[in-house]
Amino acid sequence: MNRFLNLRVLVTGGAGFIGSNLVDRLVEEGARVTVLDDLFTGKKENIRYLDKIRFVKGSVTQLDLVCKLVKEADIVFHLAVRNIIVSTRSPRMDFLVNAGGIFNVLSAAKKYRIQRVVYASSASVYGNPRYLPINEEDRYNILNPYAASKLSGEHFCFAFHESFDVPVVILRYSNVYGVRQSPENPYCGVVSKFFDQLEKGERPLIHGDGQQTRDFTYVMDAVEATLLAGISPKVDGEVFNVGSGKETSINELAQMIIEITQKKVTPKHIERRDIDNIRRRVLNIEKIRRMLRWIPKTSLKEGLTLTYNWLLQKKMNGRDYVLPFQKIPMNSVEV
Repeated sequence: MNRFLNLRVLVTGGAGFIGSNLVDRLVEEGARVTVLDDLFTGKKENIRYLDKIRFVKGSVTQLDLVCKLVKEADIVFHLAVRNIIVSTRSPRMDFLVNAGGIFNVLSAAKKYRIQRVVYASSASVYGNPRYLPINEEDRYNILNPYAASKLSGEHFCFAFHESFDVPVVILRYSNVYGVRQSPENPYCGVVSKFFDQLEKGERPLIHGDGQQTRDFTYVMDAVEATLLAGISPKVDGEVFNVGSGKETSINELAQMIIEITQKKVTPKHIERRDIDNIRRRVLNIEKIRRMLRWIPKTSLKEGLTLTYNWLLQKKMNGRDYVLPFQKIPMNSVEV
């Protein structure tokens, strides 16, 4: 049974990296998809099935527009965001989009009583943790405006759920990588940066000693978790970590990418970054495994190889390359 068939779905930020991959899957699942995106960083060409969806160019800061689109939806996946570099250069814009955007979505959801809002948050709210792996209940450690705005969005989700019974689920993504990720943001997307540097004949640049760790999540695994959050019963008001549950150092990551690309280079270590200096990060994903029956299916080596193959095909064909999709395990969800 396909539970997205003919469901009306709104995806904010649907022309972006994760959003466009989610949109592709929703179309293949038979959903009637509307995308709201201001194209600040997203691109319409990211959306493979553009002729099969409704695209609206606009911002989540436009309350009247958000209300109009939410009124026509059964489920909203809210992925619209300003990234960490915008948060440091323009904290006000970061707040208006990241915190104000989810506030507008929740306000509309309260008015029109839709089935579910799924809010894409970030593991950045944990900052430098005291314990590993990080549980959903662990304390916050806000180190930059981006993390502050994402946490503000979470608090609005909790408040609207408790006060107005708005059905909402929060996902804290950890270092998502894969097809369509841009290397242009200097503060995120280390996987795409390494591939980009190697393709240009450059050495991968590692900030600091490279012993800092992250929990890398392949984009299609993140999409699977997001879809399950949209349709699973009895999870309203919950927050879930979305990661691999495995800790990988930046040195290890660089070596894996060098081996996959078969380049004869060594990484170059440079000064530490001036922001997002998290020493270690790995998420506990037991809760999402237990409640949504989701587990990541793509190892880091497999995900990096898929990403590299996509980059090669895109370079060869001059356009987006169609990777095979892994079908969502609908029969694993109990009703």
